[in-house]
Amino acid sequence: MIENASRHYQIRDFLTSYYGMSSFFCFPSSCPCIPGMPICLLCTCLGGSVYCDDLNLDSVPPLPKDTTHFYARYNRIKKINKSDFASMNKLKRIDLTHNEITSIEDRAFMGLPELEEVVIRENHISQLPSFPETMTLIDASHNNVGSKGIHREAFKDMTGLLYLYLTDNHIDYIPVPLPDTLRSLHLQRNNIQMMHEDTFCNLQDFSYIRRALEDIRLDGNPINLSRTPQAYICLPRIPIGDLI
Repeated sequence: MIENASRHYQIRDFLTSYYGMSSFFCFPSSCPCIPGMPICLLCTCLGGSVYCDDLNLDSVPPLPKDTTHFYARYNRIKKINKSDFASMNKLKRIDLTHNEITSIEDRAFMGLPELEEVVIRENHISQLPSFPETMTLIDASHNNVGSKGIHREAFKDMTGLLYLYLTDNHIDYIPVPLPDTLRSLHLQRNNIQMMHEDTFCNLQDFSYIRRALEDIRLDGNPINLSRTPQAYICLPRIPIGDLI
């Protein structure tokens, strides 16, 4: 942290000396960016990837329009606004692991035509926002999401979704329907107490098989998987969880 602070002041002193306008710049913890200056002077930019990890940021900085991957892990960001990623038409991945986020405006991730992966694990989020249909990975593990914090049929139309991680929340049901493309569903250590026999399978069509869904984690929930034996007939593997 001392090295990061030293870096901030070195950048500030250099730019202030070069431009002669000390009031033009702002740095953590007062604010995370340099108005009008490239964010790459504060963060590390490699190609289309912007790395702003562990910089004591308290909000999302303005990003270059050609950003494809944005990492702001281990900061103090508290809220995600709709304007934070507006017009970021090339953005594919957002990783905000381990911040202090309590709220995300509902359409903050919408309008991003290339967005595929969002990682918001290890925050204080109680309400998941809407996600675009282009998603392949959503990781909102280790938050405060309850059953009312997930939109009805939130994942139904994500026909390319592969990985859904909601471990360590307060969810009391499996958020169906889930797309057939899904490979991994992690719901460990929630409050799921029951499962319907058609949660994963189509009981009207016994030829239906969910070949992709090989990794279901329900361990750490107060649910007895042996009570619904027909719920797994279409799955390549039985979910991990309590059987007694």
